[in-house]
Amino acid sequence: MDSRKGKVLLVTSRGTGRWIVPKGWPMPGRSLADAAKQEAWEEAGVRGKVDQDAVGTYHYDKQQDRGFAIPVEVHVFVLEVDGLVDEFPEDSQRKRRWYSPERAAELVAETGLKKLLRALPAKAGKQA
Repeated sequence: MDSRKGKVLLVTSRGTGRWIVPKGWPMPGRSLADAAKQEAWEEAGVRGKVDQDAVGTYHYDKQQDRGFAIPVEVHVFVLEVDGLVDEFPEDSQRKRRWYSPERAAELVAETGLKKLLRALPAKAGKQA
């Protein structure tokens, strides 16, 4: 989310093409926030400053190629966007689009993420 503009950048997942927030796994030597910033770059071509405090968490079951799912807890961070680039590591694999938090909540599948996105306008206002 870009707290200055009050918008959320969603990307499509590589597997199903559903709308998601950029996310990834923890990275050795990086805080969770800095790992999220790296994933935002790789998945959406975003540059900016990440807030080190998560605005919330949600849970979902990540489907594996072998036909089973694993439970995952996702920490969500606000990233103040300085710019977007057209060429980034996953540009040929994903679409990206800005939405209001309410519209983004309508488009994502995960119940916990829907709730978190709907709460973002109030949280963003507190941080600004």
